[in-house]
Amino acid sequence: MVKRDVTSDIVDMEAWPSSLIQIHENNTEKLNASSSFNTTGLAKTSDTYQFYIISLFLSCLYTIFLFPIGFIGNILILVVNLNHRDKMTIPDLYFVNLAVADLILVADSLIEVFNLNEKYYDIAILCTFMSLFLQVNMYSSIFFLTWMSFDRYVALASTMSRCPLRTMQHAKVSCSLIWMASLLATLLPFTIVQTQHTGEVHFCFANVFEIQWLEVTIGFLVPFSIIGLCYSLIVRILMRAQKHRGLWPRRQKALRMIVVVVLVFFICWLPENVFISIQLLQGTADPLRRSAATLWHDYPLTGHVVNLAAFSNSCLNPIIYSFLGETFRDKLRLFIKQKASWSMFYRFCQHTLDLRIPVRSEVSEV
Repeated sequence: MVKRDVTSDIVDMEAWPSSLIQIHENNTEKLNASSSFNTTGLAKTSDTYQFYIISLFLSCLYTIFLFPIGFIGNILILVVNLNHRDKMTIPDLYFVNLAVADLILVADSLIEVFNLNEKYYDIAILCTFMSLFLQVNMYSSIFFLTWMSFDRYVALASTMSRCPLRTMQHAKVSCSLIWMASLLATLLPFTIVQTQHTGEVHFCFANVFEIQWLEVTIGFLVPFSIIGLCYSLIVRILMRAQKHRGLWPRRQKALRMIVVVVLVFFICWLPENVFISIQLLQGTADPLRRSAATLWHDYPLTGHVVNLAAFSNSCLNPIIYSFLGETFRDKLRLFIKQKASWSMFYRFCQHTLDLRIPVRSEVSEV
């Protein structure tokens, strides 16, 4: 192959006609554009591959370490408490309802954390259904956490004088109202938004600007403010009780649990709400950027991390609210003893039957 002398071509261009020079410049621009496009495409492919590998690794870590805790923990809360229905207290009733909401969220998280290329978001009906399903359980989980903090404050504040409103019947009504509030907080905005976007093929409930504001306000800011206020009042009551009674070791455990509750809720839900808030502020400044998927598409890895953090709260709730409490641990020990005794009794009966029933041996006649 003969090598071409580029320098001679450049020198000889002075003798070219203007039309040929224009064609040469156009071809050069096309080649430059093509090379830059290829470079950009390769960079995007490399970034996508890197995002996929890191996100897949984080999803696997979540599935190995946090998912079993949330899934098995919430099931244990349901099984143990329902097994002791006669001994169920008001907090136990709230634990059961919270475990139901968290269990559904944890089970659904496997779909979310491995939906790395977000294909189902391209299908409007599926995207809307998943968003509605997630929002109902998200609101119910957060509302139950909020109500439980208020109930604890009422229970502690009314230790001297029994509160007439704090009964099992009122607790059941409260649980029903919380589930209804979660449904209303999801379905009412959906109905309003659906009428505004009637006929749009690519309409998805998750991509609505106003819905994101609603999630941040009633899904995080208001609940966190109530939880923080209730637990600050509880801390004040415990500190006062410590001065008059010698119950500091138990009070110290309660204070530690309160700190853990507030910190875990704050750490798990804050990143996602900050992420959504930045996106909402961008949409307020520039109406053309009012899309729920904008920031997630610009920073997919960050979006994936904040989603994992939010799901982690439902995985950690069983440990914080039940396994750290002495009441649930006592019920769990009793439940395990009952199951173990039944298992031993079954083995004993089986062994006795094997001893008493003669084994018949069939002799074949030749």
